[in-house]
Formats: sequence, structure tokens, C-alpha cells
Amino acid sequence: MTAVDDILSNIPLADLADRLGVDQATAEEATRQALPALLGGIQANTDDPGGAASFASAVRQHDNDLVEGGVNLDDVDENDGDRIVGHVFGDQRGQVVRQLGNTGGASTTSDLMGRLLPLLAPIVMAYLAKRLGGGAAAGGQSGGIGDLLGSILGGMAGQQGRQGQQGGQQQGGLGGVLGGPLGDLLGGLLGGGRRS
Repeated sequence: MTAVDDILSNIPLADLADRLGVDQATAEEATRQALPALLGGIQANTDDPGGAASFASAVRQHDNDLVEGGVNLDDVDENDGDRIVGHVFGDQRGQVVRQLGNTGGASTTSDLMGRLLPLLAPIVMAYLAKRLGGGAAAGGQSGGIGDLLGSILGGMAGQQGRQGQQGGQQQGGLGGVLGGPLGDLLGGLLGGGRRS
């Protein structure tokens, strides 16, 4: 199971669709597009030591209870999510949102992505806190969040590759979102960590 599938299995898609004003299939498609972008953006930020320490500290501040036993969307702090998205993508936020809106189907618009990312960001941070298991996020520990994100994104790429070899046409995952224009955008704009 990829990280996207793992996170998605904890999100009540019917509730998410209602919150976004779309059908459940559109909510799932958009989430499958947005999650790898968030994870990839966080990883790009952790490529420099300052960014890694900052995100490790941020992960420690997020309670992994949010993803335990399924997410209750009423517990998601969208203001916190908005700050996380701003920190992850910095000045390039608008470009990333537009590119995500252009990457999916006709119903995954930039407006939808702009509303979805702040909902998903705290969930992603809680998921990372859970995966790091508390103390592993300590800033002084070698590896930590960067290694975790590398393994998550590497696993997503491997899963996408296997699906492609089996003739699967599923969109989403690292290959569907971070490849192509969005991958170029994230790599080019965030490549050395978030620009101040």
C-alpha cells in the first residue's frame, strides 16, 4: 500500500466531497493528485538541513491522533493547513495549485485544489508524525523526516512502476503527479529547499 492509499484510507471521502461541494469520485481523484504534491513539496524542503529541522519540528507539533481510527474532518485545522501549504510551496503556491488543477480531469480545477490542500496538509503532517513514531522526528537525529519521505516517495514510484508494467492506467501517485509538468515545477522551484 502506498502512502497515498494509506492516507486516503483514513479520509472519509463522502464527508470530504460534501465539504468541497463535489462528488466522491472527484474528491478522490483530486486527493490522489494533491497528496503526492504535498509529500514531494515537503521532501524538497527537507533537502536542506534548515528545512529538514523546520519540518521535523512542525511534524512533532502535529498529533498523530488525527489519523488514528480514521480522520474526522471537523478536527482538521484548515488555518494550520493553509500555513503548512504556504510553507511547503512558498511563493510558488499559486503555480503549484494551478498545475494541480490542470493535471487531473476536468473536474479537478485550481479552485478545488486551492480548497483541498489546506484540508489535506494537517492530515499529511499527522500521518508523518505517526510514521516517525514520536521521537524519531528529533532535529538532531540523522535521517529522520528526509529518510522517511524518501522511502514514502520511493515506494510510491515503485508502486506506480509496477502498475504501469501490469498495464494499469491509474493516474495519481508519484508517476502521475510529480512526473511531467508538476514534477518539473516542484523540482525547479523547490529543488534546493524552499526559497525565502
